[in-house]
Amino acid sequence: MLPRAQINVTPMIDVMLVLLIIFMIVTPIIESRVALPRSDHADARPEEPDEVVLGIDRNRTYFLSVTGAVAPRERAPHVIGGDVLRDRLGALYAHRTKDRLLYLKADSELPFRVLQEAIEIARTSGVRVVAAVTERATVRAVSPSYPRVVPAQ
Repeated sequence: MLPRAQINVTPMIDVMLVLLIIFMIVTPIIESRVALPRSDHADARPEEPDEVVLGIDRNRTYFLSVTGAVAPRERAPHVIGGDVLRDRLGALYAHRTKDRLLYLKADSELPFRVLQEAIEIARTSGVRVVAAVTERATVRAVSPSYPRVVPAQ
């Protein structure tokens, strides 16, 4: 009688456990909210002349504004659709040789996926650097999470 061949499933189980752990860690991160940084010493207007600013509000609406001589009539932010955004950014960055910098202003309650999609659109349109614009940190006299210490008499 011939010996029966057995399949060793231990390596397959090891790989499956590793994949399970990876997916358990990565899935909550993808769906998490973005905690945008706040700065104590932020500039009031960090954008330089001839820069492009992309804003995203809570409703996931894109706002595009261009400063400087490149587009003098587009200084005020205007609403732009996601399908038109790629073409518009491509046209703005097609002839830029100096800097391919995009300032990104986004609502702090947006899921990370929305910011990732906007950055991906910008990268495929010719943007090399995406800079996040921060808000000034609000100064509170007494933080509610830290109780006030009263010296003993």
